[in-house]
Amino acid sequence: MAATRNHIADSHDLIRVIGARENNLREVSLDIPKRRLTVFTGVSGSGKSSLVFGTIAAESQRLINETYSSFVQNFMPNQARPEVDVLEGLTTAIIVDQERMGADPRSTVGTATDANAMLRILFSRIGQPYVGPPPAFSFNTPSVSGSGALKVGDGKAEKVSYTRTGGMCPTCEGRGRVNDVDLDELYDAEKSLNEGPFKIPGYSMDGWYGRIFIGSGFFDPDKPIKSYSKRELDDLLHKKPTKIKVDGVNVTFEGLIPRLHKSIFSKDVDSLPSHVRAFVERAAIFRICPECDGTRLSEAARNCKINGISIADACRLQINELADWVAGLAEPSVAPLLQNLHATLQSFTEIGLGYLSLDRPAGTLSGGEAQRTKMIRHLGSSLTDVTYVFDEPTVGLHPHDIDRMNTLLLQLRDKGNTVLVVEHKPETIAIADHVVDLGPGAGSEGGTICFEGTVEGLRSSDTLTGRHLDDRVQLKAGVRSPTGTLEVRGAEQHNLQSVDVDIPLGVLSVITGVAGSGKSSLIHGSVSHREDVVTVDQSPIKGSRRSNPATYTGLSEPIRKAFAKANKVKPALFSANSEGACPTCNGAGVIYTDLGMMATVSSPCEVCEGRRFQASVLDYTLGGLNIAEVLELSVARAEEFFASGEAKVPAAHRILQRMVDVGLGYLTIGQPLTTLSGGERQRLKLAIQMGEPGEIYVLDEPTTGLHLADVQQLLGLLDQLVESGKTVIVIEHHQAVMAHADWIIDLGPGAGHDGGRIVFEGTPEQLVANASTLTGEHLAAYLS
Repeated sequence: MAATRNHIADSHDLIRVIGARENNLREVSLDIPKRRLTVFTGVSGSGKSSLVFGTIAAESQRLINETYSSFVQNFMPNQARPEVDVLEGLTTAIIVDQERMGADPRSTVGTATDANAMLRILFSRIGQPYVGPPPAFSFNTPSVSGSGALKVGDGKAEKVSYTRTGGMCPTCEGRGRVNDVDLDELYDAEKSLNEGPFKIPGYSMDGWYGRIFIGSGFFDPDKPIKSYSKRELDDLLHKKPTKIKVDGVNVTFEGLIPRLHKSIFSKDVDSLPSHVRAFVERAAIFRICPECDGTRLSEAARNCKINGISIADACRLQINELADWVAGLAEPSVAPLLQNLHATLQSFTEIGLGYLSLDRPAGTLSGGEAQRTKMIRHLGSSLTDVTYVFDEPTVGLHPHDIDRMNTLLLQLRDKGNTVLVVEHKPETIAIADHVVDLGPGAGSEGGTICFEGTVEGLRSSDTLTGRHLDDRVQLKAGVRSPTGTLEVRGAEQHNLQSVDVDIPLGVLSVITGVAGSGKSSLIHGSVSHREDVVTVDQSPIKGSRRSNPATYTGLSEPIRKAFAKANKVKPALFSANSEGACPTCNGAGVIYTDLGMMATVSSPCEVCEGRRFQASVLDYTLGGLNIAEVLELSVARAEEFFASGEAKVPAAHRILQRMVDVGLGYLTIGQPLTTLSGGERQRLKLAIQMGEPGEIYVLDEPTTGLHLADVQQLLGLLDQLVESGKTVIVIEHHQAVMAHADWIIDLGPGAGHDGGRIVFEGTPEQLVANASTLTGEHLAAYLS
């Protein structure tokens, strides 16, 4: 009985994991203390994310989803139970990850938090002239009016009119921009319908759209579009939906432009297939809405003001300035609302995002900015005893801002929550109540618990993380001399204040400054557009679950050709997306079963056993391995395999060597891109770009996702590029990269309006000696 009580007590105080096998985890078992801050460490690919996100958080969310009805579950993401024997003591998991926010044009920093909602209430209460309730200030709510039948007491229906006042600008429909269309990109005016004039993806005259246009009867199908009458051209481009009959079938004819607005132009461009995205970029011309001047709001909402400030003006202010404005409002009738709004805005400043504005499109935020914006929602939350899961919350943060982030993580813990953090930065590891170190290596060499305990215990342990926890890169004995300069004059992108700077060529330059100081604006706005520049930024990799490192890097092509040549067959046989695909699973390796109202279930294909290829294809070998076995090799093993002998493929070896150079030797060349971390994806892009011709390399925070032990390898790679005659410009916060630089350009002194100026130019040694900037202070502290 006592044992049972102890077991129950443990479940209240611990999250217990027994036998976790997700991805590369090897029967991992551990107890995680609740209502404490636990940091998970280890090299990239050691299994941290598989344990924290893929097992603990995934099972928590799956169990919550199962509490909903089957009907609701049908609209939710499909989640299979993680590979684990036992999970006990789980609480509701809230994931605060680095995934960029959706690029929906209706989503802004304000709508992604509670800030906009509170502002709308504020203006609806004390704004003058009075406009209406909060929806009257929402650019996502249209004004509608109409009439309907209402049954009264005697059962008779009485016709009533209704009006709902919304804040949406009717011209741009709340998007802030309107689309003009380049007609030359829609069709070739020299051709008739029968000659196939349309340049729009999917608008073949042999297809359904073509048959509708030809069969509509509105046009002579043999007449060139350039000869259309004004009426015919208007019908082609703008005709409203009209019921017609084509080949005996009732269909709706609609002009090209309204149809395209509904089907393509109104969608998130990044979500479109590449060929459709290319069409949109050619055909659609976006400009600021002339009606609302980009504010997205109706005239009534724009004219309602508080102390001369409209809600559009408020959303355009830098958030730290907006917080000051709110603090200055003395309105007893809305005092609690003002207090909550000010606290939310102040949270942005405390987390290092005071330089943003509430009307900033959410899709333009970096991964680190998006993660911190999501965090704002939770800081003011009334929920307690939940599990917050963070994926490298220090990404994109200057050392000065890491201190702020640590304070916020501790605040979440002190509210009675369990905080789980996957992190590499020693500054955040240092505040942990409990540390779990995974490894010892990556991929198949990882997946075990190397250490559990306190930070001091980790420091004295012999694990890779413990040995490198106090690593410090010292200043170089001597810096390289530049071979010339790259002049930037009068740079004014975003918050830059007419910046003049000379960037040295032939050396390693590091661009530093707090988040929002103008680093990316300076380099990407003034340098990255040059033809001789190779840029590796943090834009996300696009790829389906069929994409993998081999297909993304171009490695698969020389491999397929080598197999084809060795076996005297077609290369297409060695593609799981082409002729060699298993016919049962179509080369996916898994079968997806739709259970109707229940969630879709995936299971390994029983025919190919997850190998994706037809059995006959696997009879062909190269160097003793078939194509499925080659795709199961690690990058490091594949690099050796294609280096010599029967399997020598120089083109494949060169790509694999670059992947090893950027620290991705542990990846499996055939694993889905969707399983890679953000840092791994960026280094994969770097491996590709290293093969591109260019004299100047621009890297945007290449230490993202790097373990302490891997930083030295990155520095060696940067040196390798410089010594080969390249110029390397790195935008970075990591002090180790700063210390290793030949030249530092520091922007600031603050962020947003308070930044945008050069506050230091010189060697790292001079920066430390000067120590007059935030960067100088933290670099000096790091080296000491």
